[in-house]
Amino acid sequence: MKPIEIYTTPYCGFCQAAKRLLNQKGAAFTEHDVAADPALRRVMMDRANGGYTVPQIFIGGTHVGGCDDLYALERAGKLDPLLAS
Repeated sequence: MKPIEIYTTPYCGFCQAAKRLLNQKGAAFTEHDVAADPALRRVMMDRANGGYTVPQIFIGGTHVGGCDDLYALERAGKLDPLLAS
């Protein structure tokens, strides 16, 4: 599987839902808590082309977007191939 990074904050329901889906897929990911380290929010925003809401998800260096985008990939049958390729 490709490396997965997810930028989150504690108590974010969308972050929890995104992590839950990735866990169901057996996909290991690195979580970056932007609340614990505000400098990470700037890194996240730069990588996400200005996206400032969490979660922001990257799979293999590709910016997927947020939780809704991740679930849209799953519904379209495109998440598994993205994780595997």
